[in-house]
This record gives sequence, structure tokens and C-alpha cells, in this order.
Amino acid sequence: MTNTLIIGSRGEGLACDFLISRGFLILERNWRHKKQEVDLIATDGQYLRIVEVKSRSLTGRIEPFEAVNKNKQNLLIKAAHAYVTQKKIDLEVRFDIVSIVFSNDNQQIDYFPDAFYPVLRH
Repeated sequence: MTNTLIIGSRGEGLACDFLISRGFLILERNWRHKKQEVDLIATDGQYLRIVEVKSRSLTGRIEPFEAVNKNKQNLLIKAAHAYVTQKKIDLEVRFDIVSIVFSNDNQQIDYFPDAFYPVLRH
């Protein structure tokens, strides 16, 4: 397993623990639909949370959350639509990001609820 995969897996585990500690129920980890993957799907009882986890070792040119560009957002939106349709979910969907930076034996976890919104297209 590459260092990137190890950091990503460790980050997803920490993000799960972080959300659970705040009362979230984790419904899915690494849920896939076609080419789309959602790191975490959770609920806080009011909303369905589509959560993208971005982890890095040490800060680089950009913060981890900044890597969730428009293309990634569109993939998450498509995956969320597929999940809601397939599972017949009747909750409003929100898109969150958990950003984790590892430094030595420490980690900085930042949570961005409602990080972006789907754009309606005409």
C-alpha cells in the first residue's frame, strides 16, 4: 500500500471517529456508483451528509479541502443522486468536507459542513 493510500485510509478512519463523536451515524464508507466514490455517507438525523475526506502529510501548496474542485464536486453530486435514488432516502442532502493534515504524531482536523451546494443547470 502506498503512503498516499495509507494517509487516506487513516484520514477516513479519523473522520469517521470525528463525526461519530459529534452524533453522526455513519451509513456508508467508500460507497461506489459507477466511477464515483463517496468517502463517507452519514446522517445527523436531519440531513444526509455526503462527506469528502481529504488528508495530507504536512501542508503543501494548498490545504486539503481546496483539492475538492468543481470536477470532484460534480462527481459527488452525481453519486449523491444515485445513492438517494437507490436507497429511497427522503432527507435533504448536504455536502461536507473533512480536511486532515498529519504532522509528526499530531493531526489537525477541520470540518466544513455545507462546503458546497449543487448548481442547478438549465
